[in-house]
Amino acid sequence: MKKERLYLFDTTLRDGAQTQGVDFSVEDKRQIALALDSLGLDYVEGGWPGANPTDTAFFSERPPLKKARFTAFGMTKRSGRSAANDPSLAMVLDSSAEAICLVGKSWDYQVDVALEIPREENIDNIAKSIEAVAARKREPLFDAEHFFDGYKANPDYALACITAAHDAGASWLVLCDTNGGTLPEDAYRIVSEVKAKLPAARLGIHAHNDTEQAVAVSLAALSAGVRQIQGTLNGLGERCGNANLCSLIPNLMLKEPYKSRFETGVTTEGLARITQVSRLLDEILNRAPNRYAAYVGASAFTHKGGLHVSAVVKSPQTYEHVPPEAVGNKRVIPVSDQSGRSSLMVRLAEAGIDIDAKDARVSRLLEDVKQREYLGYAYDGAEASFELLARRALGQVPDYFVVESFRVTVERKKNARGELVTTSEGVVDLNVAGAVLHNVGTGNGPVNALDAALRKDLGKYSSFLADLKLVDYKVRILTSGTEAVTRVMVESADGAGNRWSTVGVSANIVDASFEALTDSIIYKLYRDGVRA
Repeated sequence: MKKERLYLFDTTLRDGAQTQGVDFSVEDKRQIALALDSLGLDYVEGGWPGANPTDTAFFSERPPLKKARFTAFGMTKRSGRSAANDPSLAMVLDSSAEAICLVGKSWDYQVDVALEIPREENIDNIAKSIEAVAARKREPLFDAEHFFDGYKANPDYALACITAAHDAGASWLVLCDTNGGTLPEDAYRIVSEVKAKLPAARLGIHAHNDTEQAVAVSLAALSAGVRQIQGTLNGLGERCGNANLCSLIPNLMLKEPYKSRFETGVTTEGLARITQVSRLLDEILNRAPNRYAAYVGASAFTHKGGLHVSAVVKSPQTYEHVPPEAVGNKRVIPVSDQSGRSSLMVRLAEAGIDIDAKDARVSRLLEDVKQREYLGYAYDGAEASFELLARRALGQVPDYFVVESFRVTVERKKNARGELVTTSEGVVDLNVAGAVLHNVGTGNGPVNALDAALRKDLGKYSSFLADLKLVDYKVRILTSGTEAVTRVMVESADGAGNRWSTVGVSANIVDASFEALTDSIIYKLYRDGVRA
């Protein structure tokens, strides 16, 4: 039986950005968009051009997506203006997006109370706005806000709203459970009725998680006839969040009846990266991943020592509903390093390191990794540091330079105009191929000053670092108190578009930062084949 195509729409960068405490930078959005694209999603909604400086800047230089359709979000035109003369809609229409998803109200109560316009006028606004998108040769999608509540209150009006969008050329009619209160059985019933009345329309579902059932609502809607599912990484979103793609996608690809009936743009290889992408988002947000999250959590396949450990080793499927490697996770049995060794071999292979699993150096490296992770190192988001750690254990990384000492000073003083300013100066003493170098650099803060000093003069290696730049810097406090342990994550890039992340851990934030900076430089030199 031929499988039906199911389309996946990610709204992490727009709806997920409404999460309390989440504030994406342009660089954050770029990283997440590329990660989503690598999974194989069909649509990546980048935000609302014109709504804020970050989204506007993000759309001014669109990310180089290879598969996903770059999508802009906006509202239907305001009453009293034509679609051509609405400034807010114009910003969306003028964006670099291939698809445009417009939201409009489909609940008569909201039209009466929030918009305070005639109901027919709202329907006309929807139609004219969708027509404007189609006229620009962009794919128009319509988000029917408050659809389920609107349908319960006045099904004829809710249907009239989405019918207007459909007749105007909307490629998808997305039914939104805006307040998250719809239960799976209601979603199934209502979607079934809508599908029967609009059989030619392509329907989507946008569920919020206020009853902890957004994934279940999405699956119920799928069974009733929707063929597009919207959601976010890790269920990010306002209030209680949105449907979590990190559990939805594995359910669709690994569980019956979905895996037999439907296919998505996510490949098996893409699915195996979903744990990595989930944790990348948490690293970008500078927060600890939910270790108990389904499929991608660190404890999702952890089996504590006890009566069933031997059964897990002999027959993992007894206690695991899917193989952990299918979603890029790993089995953990704390009383044994058996799964730890296999996971390490996978990571070595991913780094291009070919070594026999029985090599004694693998055991030593495994113990080193365990000890360092106990101290606070995290290598899920710092692949470059992990590769260096492994290659150092195998004697493959040259001693490009030796840092003899470093220091940094921060001074606040008045400048010539009598203004209080803060200046940072870093000093690094290096030994490069027998030559002793004394570097001094200034910067915007102590870390920037140390980075400038470290790279100011690296002798014969300086030319290889001319295009190296630090593009992101994040700090996490791992323990409380005045002697807190700090983890620093640094992301670097070069002129060829390569990016890599490194990590440093110390009770001293400057020391942790310097470790991550040094690893970044060494990784670039090694990756580029520079000889010591």
